[in-house]
Amino acid sequence: MDTFSYERRLQRQGLMPVAGVDEAGRGPLAGPVVAAAVILPAGLDYSPFRDSKKMTAQARERVFALLTELRVAMAVGICSAQEVDAINILQASLLAMKRAVEKLCQAPLFVLVDGKFTIKMDLPQQALVRGESKSASIAAASVVAKVTRDRLMRAYDEKYPLYNFRQHKGYPTREHKALIALHGPCPIHRITFKGVQEHLG
Repeated sequence: MDTFSYERRLQRQGLMPVAGVDEAGRGPLAGPVVAAAVILPAGLDYSPFRDSKKMTAQARERVFALLTELRVAMAVGICSAQEVDAINILQASLLAMKRAVEKLCQAPLFVLVDGKFTIKMDLPQQALVRGESKSASIAAASVVAKVTRDRLMRAYDEKYPLYNFRQHKGYPTREHKALIALHGPCPIHRITFKGVQEHLG
């Protein structure tokens, strides 16, 4: 499959640069939702950029290193667990995406967004369901978002060692839910999420 067809079509319409945007961390019970925006230059080998969920952690780190080495324009936007609780996970995901696009050092003329919804900003956009498998730019963003979030959760593991965030990254594993039941939530838990709210003091 040609995973740069959307970008190439937009290029023919004079709408380059194109940013691909994706997020990581909608499902966890703890930690932030992290979004990334990536602008891939035309003429690149796009084969390394695949859906981050289908890659090993080591493979994602290699792709992240490749993007850094190529000095690809990329940026990250973050919404904290408190923001997730305040505005809900969908709105927090879209806000994190907006923050990522706004932080790009190169302003895109078009944005390809993973999912069903576009971002609330004054830029032409297209939402692509399962966009990581259709657009190399979105796939690259999925890797950047996932690697960044995993690194954040490893740092949180050192701050809150009772919860083993290094292992499960905040996702609702059996171990994580048992640790919440045992110790109660910590400051980065999403208190509006089932699996956390029933253990509030």
